[in-house]
Amino acid sequence: MYMTRMLKSSGSVSELTLIIPKNNITTIFLLGFNNIGKFNLLVFSLILIIYCVTICGNLLIITLVSYSKTLHFPMYFFLTQLSVSDILLITDIAPNMLNIVLHGQTSISFPGCITQLYFFALSETSECFLLTVMSYDRYLAICYPLHYVFIMNQVLCITFVFIVWLLSGSVTSFIIHGVCSLEFCGPNTIDQFFCDFYPVVELSCSDTSIVKMESTLLCTAVIVLPFLLIVLSYIYIALTILKISSTSGRLKSFSTCSSHLTVVSIFYGTLISMYVLPNEGQSQIISKILALLYTVFTPFLNPFIYSLRNKDIKKAIGNIMHAKTSLERPW
Repeated sequence: MYMTRMLKSSGSVSELTLIIPKNNITTIFLLGFNNIGKFNLLVFSLILIIYCVTICGNLLIITLVSYSKTLHFPMYFFLTQLSVSDILLITDIAPNMLNIVLHGQTSISFPGCITQLYFFALSETSECFLLTVMSYDRYLAICYPLHYVFIMNQVLCITFVFIVWLLSGSVTSFIIHGVCSLEFCGPNTIDQFFCDFYPVVELSCSDTSIVKMESTLLCTAVIVLPFLLIVLSYIYIALTILKISSTSGRLKSFSTCSSHLTVVSIFYGTLISMYVLPNEGQSQIISKILALLYTVFTPFLNPFIYSLRNKDIKKAIGNIMHAKTSLERPW
């Protein structure tokens, strides 16, 4: 919606269009978690610990992969990008959530709400694409081990990462443009702990059918199609593993995929439940729990899943600890 001003000059009338969206909302109130009462300090401490551990854990993975030569492989390079996405996601959500827990509810400016929605969508979209690229990496490593080094070279890895962030930024910008084209003139309260797409769109007093239809199509492209590609790659991986004669060989091959498969199950399980499946009858409590899973707990769990179940990362941590002990040991 745009305002048009008529100007008269030199006996003629010229039309000047001001690109200013009609928006009577300057502040958004986030209700967050209702009825936690005396447990607010406990919840605050828990979220703060999760936030700090998530940041430290993902930074540790980025540092290990950057400085440990034994981790200079495509899978770990993609893992660092996943860590960057997780840091971006939880930093976008957790600080405001901590404020909500302390005060029962909080307010955020309308531009701040749109900015939070942008970085949330950017990190979620990039994670969808990164998990798809990582599944392709595992597919090549297991199904075509002799050609893996030649196909998954440094140039291809950098190209994949560039395309992932470029596509993520483009899709997110398209979503935000659709939201900003709406007119907001009525309610300004969201029963959620962050500015998610559908709660923000529901505040609009204009027709949102086109924006919602565009969002549905984008969800299909960003969530469903990558998920189907991941499932397809794992079908081929499973068929290849079953052809291995020895049990130890099968277990060794499967172990290289177990961490990625675990993260995919958690991430896509909650994301599909939230954005793809019909949720008209879904209670607000369930909606908030699902949102907590993919905005806070998934970034928190990812470093543990990849480090505790990965021998190379554990070995790299052990080498660093051993080197530190050797330097501190007296002569």
